[in-house]
Amino acid sequence: MTSSAIASMTGFARVQGGNDLYSWIWEVKSVNGRGLEIRFRGPQGFDSLEPDLRKRLKTRLQRGNVNISLSLKKLTPQSRVSVDEALLERLAGLCDRLCQDYDVAPPRADGLLALRGVLEVQEENEDEAIRQAMERALMDDFDQALDNLEQARLAEGQQMGELLKGHLERISQSVSAAEQLEVTRPEAMRARLSQLMHQLLDASGGELPEDRLSQEAALLVSKADVREELDRLKAHVSASRELLESGGAVGRRLDFLCQEFNREANTLCSKSPDPELTTLGLDLKATVDQLRELVQNIE
Repeated sequence: MTSSAIASMTGFARVQGGNDLYSWIWEVKSVNGRGLEIRFRGPQGFDSLEPDLRKRLKTRLQRGNVNISLSLKKLTPQSRVSVDEALLERLAGLCDRLCQDYDVAPPRADGLLALRGVLEVQEENEDEAIRQAMERALMDDFDQALDNLEQARLAEGQQMGELLKGHLERISQSVSAAEQLEVTRPEAMRARLSQLMHQLLDASGGELPEDRLSQEAALLVSKADVREELDRLKAHVSASRELLESGGAVGRRLDFLCQEFNREANTLCSKSPDPELTTLGLDLKATVDQLRELVQNIE
């Protein structure tokens, strides 16, 4: 995988191959997962391939639930037929006596051969060189399947990357719109604070101590000022864009940033003293949810 591209964790690949004796089909399917989980299902007698399959896959992928299947079909069965001639001779002699004693028709040859133990068909074992050559061909085709899977994940990752950039742009626009609102500007915040302090003094009959006034002022400022949240949102947008540009397995870090986006959006809504700012905050939360849904499938 190139370092300048992001990849989806979803993909599928199918490769057919074969030699003079067998045909086979590899299928590799991956879906999103917290880490890298690999499952292999193959024909009996080929479990020895699994360690090498896992090793090769781990050099290509870092996250995802991956299912590997191998189906194998023998094209030219190699069989050896043997006849237990001693048993056949005894059975033939017995049949001759039965024919003479009971005047019955003699048995047919195919009837005698069908009797258990007379005819045996045994599959010939392949020699070690043939087996090793076939396993090398199998693994070459598995590598091709991994190539195809990587390309599928990268192609989907490219499409998702464009969608992510669009969501980040909408978040940036929402932040810019919030910064333009009168309620987020220092002079408006100062006027709002002054109004609240007068209301507080009127309610207390002007008898609040100076230190208590300072505490209340600090509390009102912290509740009314959303500029820190807006600054952090801008920083998270910048960090997310850098991750998308760097490429590679950035899904975990993007997911962490989505959590931070959501935290700041929630705080913005809870602190908002203005309906228009609240509306922007809710739009921001909806965009963050869409962003996070996409990020869940990034490697």
